[in-house]
Amino acid sequence: MNGSGVLKGVKIVTDLPGPRAKQVIAEDEKYLATSTKSLPVVASRGYGCYIEDVDKNVFLDFSSGISTTNIGYGNEYVISRVENQLHKLWHFAGTDFFYEEQVEAAKALIGVAPGSHDKKVFYANSGAESNEASLKLARSYTKRPQFIGFIGGFHGRTMGALAFTASQPVHHEGFFPEMNGVTHIPFPDPYRNPFNIDGYENPEDLTNAVLDYLEDYVFGRFLPSNSVAGILVEPIQGEGGYIVPPKDFHKKLMELAHDNEILYIMDEVQTGFGRTGTFFASEYFDVDPDIMSVAKSIASGIPMGASVVKSKYDFEKSGLHSNTFGGNLLAAVASRATIEEIKNRDMLTNSKNVGNYLNKRLGELSEKYDAIGDVRGLGLMQAIDFVKNRRTKAHFAALRDKTIENAYKRGLILLGAGESAIRFIPPLIINEKQVDEAIDILDSSIKAGL
Repeated sequence: MNGSGVLKGVKIVTDLPGPRAKQVIAEDEKYLATSTKSLPVVASRGYGCYIEDVDKNVFLDFSSGISTTNIGYGNEYVISRVENQLHKLWHFAGTDFFYEEQVEAAKALIGVAPGSHDKKVFYANSGAESNEASLKLARSYTKRPQFIGFIGGFHGRTMGALAFTASQPVHHEGFFPEMNGVTHIPFPDPYRNPFNIDGYENPEDLTNAVLDYLEDYVFGRFLPSNSVAGILVEPIQGEGGYIVPPKDFHKKLMELAHDNEILYIMDEVQTGFGRTGTFFASEYFDVDPDIMSVAKSIASGIPMGASVVKSKYDFEKSGLHSNTFGGNLLAAVASRATIEEIKNRDMLTNSKNVGNYLNKRLGELSEKYDAIGDVRGLGLMQAIDFVKNRRTKAHFAALRDKTIENAYKRGLILLGAGESAIRFIPPLIINEKQVDEAIDILDSSIKAGL
């Protein structure tokens, strides 16, 4: 662990936040622009599934740095590969020149991408940048100006990606006009949807309702399908609440897209790299997207993103898109090592098995607390949704927020999603004992919030 030591369990030794953490937070507020800070965790180091703060408090992390550290903290293999590259060369602009390491990283990524088509990779620095590149690829190939997005979707905060993001009004406040040409349609949320269909009992009806809306009301009334370049969609909505659509939804929607010569663009930024029990959630839904945006865990926390595109949709000439740092040498090496670790340590199996166990334990809490209206997810991408009343499904955001705060005070790091859900995204190396530790903390945190 490079001298930093192993963290073995939750240990709270000060009031939270501690004295040093309070000092850092005060200076952060003075010197850093306002962003999306939530919990007052001032991280100092990490190992496995644990984070230690600057006051020596140790937390069990069920956020994975917002799903960027899927293989856990302090992975020795990734560290050694990055350290080796660090002593050779950090950067030489892989968009203008050539890196062997970037080629090898692309081959590794393509090797685990869904489908058997020939593919290429465009490297970026984040999920939003990856989506921007994916949108430009679609417009460049189709020569069409319009797109379809989804209510509840989140794709980033840059001006193009922001035009598709539709999970919270605050993301747009003061930033209009954004990129034009995006039409939003409902996402097939089995729990809450505008069609008043129980998507758990009648998943096919819910899928068909969304497809009929797109065909009959969008394409049939005001947006010619031959003006649409692509459909940008998350396999599972992340920021929007960890919404898992019916299993047939993506396959049927992609068929509709291809019938109209529209490209199918999957945003796998949060769902990728083993999070759902497969390398990419597209595999669970049995689809091979034309373009796939990835980031977050692609390089275990070193900033990186990518668009994986079927080769025939590549930019037709040089200069249509580029950047400076995409595929940086350290990130490229970390990405390849991350993919190798997921495969070599069979983290997909652990994600699936421990994810099922986590879902079961969350279900037990749902039986105990009427305020938990829904438990949903795939693999180690799980959520519970708090409601004031199970019949009306009215959001109970206050209890959600209080539960997250209470859990933090007890040593568990959690994040919200959607209007009233908590997401559970621990590293893929989590075990059942650590899940039990988290559930015990969560149980007492909900009880204290009621």
